Amino acid sequence: MSELSRDEVVEILGTKSDVIAAEVIATGITRDELVAAHDRVVRDRKAHNPGPSLSPGRFAKAVDILERAHARGILGEAGSTLE
Repeated sequence: MSELSRDEVVEILGTKSDVIAAEVIATGITRDELVAAHDRVVRDRKAHNPGPSLSPGRFAKAVDILERAHARGILGEAGSTLE
């Protein structure tokens, strides 16, 4: 397991925000977990349903970061930054 790079976070999330990338990397999440966290946030947003509660841990932290980023308009629909 290796630490994610900023470029990998940008590739997965589509955001260029250094703050979001740093927060995500600081969780210690793996690439596969970040992909799953992103998919969960997109699925929950589309369904207008927050989904089941998550156990505390790096996956839950990453989901929280992505949900906050979306709410602040940093991540667009499905993570796209296109306007």
